Amino acid sequence: MTSKKKNRKARDGAGGWHDNLKDETKHSIFGVLFFALALFFTLAGFGKAGIAGTYVYKISEVLFGAGAFLIPIALFLAGLSLFTSMRPNIFSNTMVGVTLFLISGLGAADVMFGAKMGGYVGFLISWPLVKLFDFWVSLVLLTALFIVSLLIMLNTSISIKIRKKNTLSDDSANEGEKNILEKIEDVPEKIIKSAKEAMEEIKEEIIIKKKQKKKEDGIEEELEMEVMSGDRQARKIKPNDFSPPPIELLENDKGKPSSGDIKTNGNIIKRTLQNFGIDIEMGEINVGPSVTQYTLKPAEGVKLSRIIALQNDLSLALAAHPLRIEAPIPGKALVGIEIPNNAKTIVGLAGIFSEETFKKSPFPLLLGLGKDVSGKSFFANMAKMPHLLIAGATGAGKSICIHSIIMNLLYRNSPESLRFIMIDPKRVELTVYNKIPHMLTPVITEAKKSILTLKWACKEMERRYETLLNAGVRDISSYHEKKGDYNSMPYLVIIIDELADLMATYPREMEASIVRLAQMSRAVGIHLIVSTQRPSVEVITGL
Repeated sequence: MTSKKKNRKARDGAGGWHDNLKDETKHSIFGVLFFALALFFTLAGFGKAGIAGTYVYKISEVLFGAGAFLIPIALFLAGLSLFTSMRPNIFSNTMVGVTLFLISGLGAADVMFGAKMGGYVGFLISWPLVKLFDFWVSLVLLTALFIVSLLIMLNTSISIKIRKKNTLSDDSANEGEKNILEKIEDVPEKIIKSAKEAMEEIKEEIIIKKKQKKKEDGIEEELEMEVMSGDRQARKIKPNDFSPPPIELLENDKGKPSSGDIKTNGNIIKRTLQNFGIDIEMGEINVGPSVTQYTLKPAEGVKLSRIIALQNDLSLALAAHPLRIEAPIPGKALVGIEIPNNAKTIVGLAGIFSEETFKKSPFPLLLGLGKDVSGKSFFANMAKMPHLLIAGATGAGKSICIHSIIMNLLYRNSPESLRFIMIDPKRVELTVYNKIPHMLTPVITEAKKSILTLKWACKEMERRYETLLNAGVRDISSYHEKKGDYNSMPYLVIIIDELADLMATYPREMEASIVRLAQMSRAVGIHLIVSTQRPSVEVITGL
């Protein structure tokens, strides 16, 4: 068994030294060899290739006759074909072309001049053709074969453009031109200007359609994405001038919260804690969309850890699960106990977007994340975060949260001031945004393209830092203030849905790019929104 394995390894190692070479490299090597052989045969014809060249020329003169000069020409064309074309089967196609080139050339020479001008090879080719088809047909066939060999080697085609003859005579044509010129002179200058403006608009529409077609075709392997930078010629739209879609398209809150008997629950909490020797004083009760918060103030000398340890006992007494204890409530000398409502309110984006805080806020990346336990809308500036990690089990609402964040950003920013890059391995969540103008590239669904996209984002981050350095500012906000326009450097939001799937496929590449962006991209307006089911060390390593 060991000897068989050794033999197998030896065979594998012996035949695969060139397997790692690229096809372009192999083509270049063969091209150089063909050029060298062409030079060798040329020098041999002049007697300057030594003894070996003399013998080779004598043999080729016997085989090919006076047509031996076709050999260096064929080798030169073969080398040129290998250098200029990178087709997968280029070598085999080139060899076929060289063979046909020599056969047709030698045969044609023997047919036209006779006396074995093409050597023995040319005689063997021309003799059966002349016997079967006579002189002219044989010459036509060999000439056609010669042209075909050139087309194969050079990978080109023959295109003939036929120009239609004008049926009008020169005099009538000149008269028609004069009449047209006279009519044009009668047209007012305003109409000519308007016609020119219409032509310019048509040209702009054609350019826009071409750009949209490129965007729909998807990103290429090199991922050559269009960057909305400060020197673009797009129409500038300031955030104040941007008119978002009507709020009527969004839904308001649905349903009313029901928390049961509030007084009874408060008495149960107080009595349960007293049974364990903890004296408290009940405070205000806040009914929120999903939970009801009961506040309490413990007596002096009571450790908060004792109240937290009784979480399961309180949940049993209230028959409520899950129950959350917030000890203490930030900014207050109180402990909060949050109990899920029996009937919950579905919070709609229309109510949040109608708030004065959202309308009058100067921050372009302000997010309305929902409502707190007291029913007040909760807002956060993503520029200060500066990145988001959304985690939760299946069905917990990660995708809904991403959609809400996207809606927030779309209602506050124009396509010129904000760009999205979305990576969706599941292919069903984010592809609905493919046709919005804010998309820098169509939604990416392949892991390999995701790596290329994040590498491009790192290069874009470095380019923006160079722009800030040249402008003499510290961050993107200062740059916008200096330029007086948010569109001078648009914000770039990268959304990754289900990071765990990408980390399992390309862990090192994904981690390197995400870590670099997370550490440095805040100052240049590039922000990450990452979603995953497992926010563990195996998925998010070193972030």
